[in-house]
Amino acid sequence: MPRRVVVTGIGLLCGVGNTAPEVWKNLLAGKSGMAPITGFDATDFPVTFAAEVKNFDPLNFVDKKESRKMGRFIHFALAAASEAMENSGLKITPEISERVGVHIGSGIGGFDIIEREHSAMLAGGPRKISPFFIPAAIVNLAAGQVSIRYHACGPNEATATACTSSAHSVGDAYRTIERGDADAMIAGGAEAAITPMGVGGFAAMRALSTRNDDPEHACRPFDKDRDGFVVGEGAGILILEELEFARARGAKILAEIVGYGMSSDAYHITGMAPEGEGCFRAMRNAIKSANLTPDDIEYVNAHATSTPLGDALETAAMKKLFGERATNHTLLVSSTKSMTGHLLGGAGGLEAGITIMALQNQMVPPTANLEDPDPVCDLNYVPNKPQAAKLNVALSNSFGFGGTNGSLMFRRWTE
Repeated sequence: MPRRVVVTGIGLLCGVGNTAPEVWKNLLAGKSGMAPITGFDATDFPVTFAAEVKNFDPLNFVDKKESRKMGRFIHFALAAASEAMENSGLKITPEISERVGVHIGSGIGGFDIIEREHSAMLAGGPRKISPFFIPAAIVNLAAGQVSIRYHACGPNEATATACTSSAHSVGDAYRTIERGDADAMIAGGAEAAITPMGVGGFAAMRALSTRNDDPEHACRPFDKDRDGFVVGEGAGILILEELEFARARGAKILAEIVGYGMSSDAYHITGMAPEGEGCFRAMRNAIKSANLTPDDIEYVNAHATSTPLGDALETAAMKKLFGERATNHTLLVSSTKSMTGHLLGGAGGLEAGITIMALQNQMVPPTANLEDPDPVCDLNYVPNKPQAAKLNVALSNSFGFGGTNGSLMFRRWTE
């Protein structure tokens, strides 16, 4: 019999806030995290804005010497993990340490470190490369550093599946507990790709919005004038526990994770399959794994990044899966990327936390900047203002380059 898995802690960090309560408050207020880039001189770039984390000091979470050995995405992971652990009240003692693991993903990892060390090598030769270059940059060191920080001796993993990385990390951590390989997992993702190569690379693909004169309104999922996504950064970390393990220590349960679905488009390196078939299958598989039906879902936190094709195909997938409930506006859908920007590999962890808070508060955060809906995007996207609703079950979608898809399903917790 599969074991039940619950969420007991949430830690969030992104362009609209540095803690989960701050993120939630600002999402409901429709606050945008987009602004001109401050981390480097973007004057000559085709895109000059992003959704940077603001007023963040890594020395609040790690000492100065150790901080230099870590990429910015690791700093973000440690910050979000710190909040999530404090929120959950989980203390990893020697008696339980082997039963607590970490699964934190990232799509890109330490771009900032790669660029810094490459510049050092070009300027001074290979002897100028830091001995900490590799462990500061590689994707699995977010999970590694969190594991070391809390002495979590159970499974220690990282997933790098582009923009689905942290959704897969949460889902795989859920499966790890469900099958009995751990009793608790620190799970989610982190990303810090607002760098010259990160922004320049996505701009070269023509994937980004170019509304340099109006950053706050640049990300507009489902709007007919959407022109690309906005790069965001930050982290989203959840504490997952086996139900009886959480009950035994008197944990406050925030939600239950009840389903996880994956799929591949098997179609194109960046484009989605026709009619959104890949995302349809991921959502369908999540619902099937929970032994539920599409009629049980009240809210979808959409992947919707504000790209012309992606938003339309995700809409088509939801119409196919949810049928009349989608087209008659009974199903509530929103894209919080309209405010946070797209955290790439960190998006799934962030949005899983937001979805859980929607269930807790019985409130759906809005899709900001939705002023003139695309005629093919005709669902209830909760435009511009939050909507109170009776929510019991909600989905969080993440889709990535290479056609990799993941959907997480959460249920409101009641004893």
